[in-house]
Amino acid sequence: MAAGALQWLAAGVFALALLHTFAASQLERLSHRFPRHAGAWHLLGEVEVVFGFWAALLLLLMALLAGGDEAVRYAESRQYTEPLFVAAVMVIAASRPVLSAVSALTAALARWLPLPALVAQVGLALSLVPLFGSLITEPAAMTLAALMLRGPVFSARCPEGLKYGALGVLFVNVSIGGTLTSYAAPPVLMVAATWQWDSAFMLQHFGWKALLAVVINAAAMTTLLRRHLAADGPADLRPPVPGAVQLVHLLFLAGVVLSAHHPVIFLGLLLFFIGFTQAYERHQSPLILKEALLVGFFLAGLVVLGGLQQWWLQPIVSALSPLALFFGALGLTALTDNAALTYLGSLISGIGEAEKQMLVAGAVAGGGLTVIANAPNPAGVALLRAGFRDGAIGAGGLLLGAALPTAVAAAAFLLL
Repeated sequence: MAAGALQWLAAGVFALALLHTFAASQLERLSHRFPRHAGAWHLLGEVEVVFGFWAALLLLLMALLAGGDEAVRYAESRQYTEPLFVAAVMVIAASRPVLSAVSALTAALARWLPLPALVAQVGLALSLVPLFGSLITEPAAMTLAALMLRGPVFSARCPEGLKYGALGVLFVNVSIGGTLTSYAAPPVLMVAATWQWDSAFMLQHFGWKALLAVVINAAAMTTLLRRHLAADGPADLRPPVPGAVQLVHLLFLAGVVLSAHHPVIFLGLLLFFIGFTQAYERHQSPLILKEALLVGFFLAGLVVLGGLQQWWLQPIVSALSPLALFFGALGLTALTDNAALTYLGSLISGIGEAEKQMLVAGAVAGGGLTVIANAPNPAGVALLRAGFRDGAIGAGGLLLGAALPTAVAAAAFLLL
């Protein structure tokens, strides 16, 4: 099969996957209208299944047109460390002991704020926890923030429009909140070594601007939500998690974060962690293994489909001036993972310092616009979609909800 034909085939399948992503909520509604085939419609309406489904179709078409060996060779040439890491860190970060430790910290900090306790905790979940992503990585921050917000915000009592607004703020704040360091945000990680950006550089050129934007977004959204917050379900009557168990879980989380580039290590730690939770089951809630595996499947599908989009993405990125590159990256991020976009930028020889900063700034500012824009977003969707109408998150609703916080982030990076 000619290389050009394969590129066009991959671009066509990628376009269909994007359209499927935008139509997922409508497909989910069809499961209620046609109960006889509800299972098939529900499967196709699962956002986390979309890219894995179309990646499998692409590999099948490659096998038919270019031969099975070629399809297998391409699949094995892709790098799946990030999907595996996101799945592993989701399982550990969402465990009851870790959530208890973070909730206790935010509750203690909330008492120092001149706000009702629940309002203060929601504000911190939308601001402080996304900023924690610079330490514990963005996928872990997304998981913790989503679980902390699931009860008080994403409940039946909160209007649907405000839910989308809160989701947009969460996604944008997580995307920019990881830029205080050079290792936590996937789009930064892709270029940090190549361009020799360390954490001091990130804090000086990106971090303090992101901090300001995160606080503004969180404060505005919390103000809009304050009348609609609901208590987080019935009280947990189980005994509190012992500090020793919390510490062990936090050590597992730290071990996975520190070994993020070594799947053999962090997958081994995950298996060890699962064994530990079985040994101390009385202190646990059910692990979110299904949700984590679906998110990993989504990201792996994106890796397969995205690997053949360089031929049209890189010429666009390399032809733009710094300001145009910022807005181009912001827009293109909505159509492809922002880490893939910055990686393509790192391949351009002779790219100037201004272009580098504008590329990364645009990529992280646009990381909340769609489910695929930032690697942790599918984790948030998996944990929060049950709180939306028909159990599905509409792509249009997310785009509108993320528009204003994206504008705040863009203004912070461009004007400060």
